[in-house]
Amino acid sequence: MGGAADRIAAFIDGMDEDGYLRDALRRSAVERQLEIIGEALNNLRRVDPATASLIPDMHRIIGLRNVLAHGYAVVDDRVVWSAAYRRVPELREVIENLLERGVTDD
Repeated sequence: MGGAADRIAAFIDGMDEDGYLRDALRRSAVERQLEIIGEALNNLRRVDPATASLIPDMHRIIGLRNVLAHGYAVVDDRVVWSAAYRRVPELREVIENLLERGVTDD
């Protein structure tokens, strides 16, 4: 999951929302990494519900993954940007704190 978050950070580094919205290649790349993060969290929820409960908004992250992966609705690129720009860094911090406390994603 950390690798996907790192890739998102690299993909959007130096961009603003308008630049992101104009760049179909980066949008696709970010969407794929969000799918990976959502799937990892979905798996964590199944195998370790106690740890999963420590991750804020996990159900929303998994929901976004489902929209991206299954095309339940038209993807709102502004929602994806917000997730990549604001939520992924917050998630990285939570995961890093869990790892420091000895919780692993194995």
